[in-house]
Amino acid sequence: MFTGIVRELGTIDGFDGSRLVVSAPDTATGAAVGDSVAVAGVCLTVVGATDGRLVFDVVPETHARTAVGGLEPGDAVNVEPSLRVGEQLGGHIVQGHVDALGRVRSVTAEGDDRRVWIDAPEIVRYCVEKGSIAVDGVSLTIAAVDDDGFEVALIPHTLEVTTLSLLEPGGEVNLEADVLARHVERLLTARLS
Repeated sequence: MFTGIVRELGTIDGFDGSRLVVSAPDTATGAAVGDSVAVAGVCLTVVGATDGRLVFDVVPETHARTAVGGLEPGDAVNVEPSLRVGEQLGGHIVQGHVDALGRVRSVTAEGDDRRVWIDAPEIVRYCVEKGSIAVDGVSLTIAAVDDDGFEVALIPHTLEVTTLSLLEPGGEVNLEADVLARHVERLLTARLS
């Protein structure tokens, strides 16, 4: 489990399609084989951790459901180690299980802030104004919703410490809807049928 509070900007050191190597010195220190780490919002299992680098295996299921397959050496990625018992839950409950790929519709600067619309028709039913969403692993508050997607407002701090400053129209992002919204839908569906 994660919080959506990015702990480190990592850099892709290598990716051959099945083995992903991420330079993330802070996260790699103390990481052990078997640990869960969110990379661009995707929960991956550490299979190696040495010299400030984390190594992960990426399976076809991950390629099919996330934007990880498009990562290339030199790309920046949001990195978050899993939540430890007793740590503060600063964002919201994030599992690292990507629900959909979103496409950036627009990016608008408002002073030092940015407003970003993301099209995500597959999960818009889980989106509510002032609700939570994880975009590339970053816990955000939804500012507005329409039939095709949602808008988020990005403050300068978020733009400084995450990859969200790099978003451009047409770009793909990993999205995870609020887990509570998914469970409520499942319970209501079962009850109505």
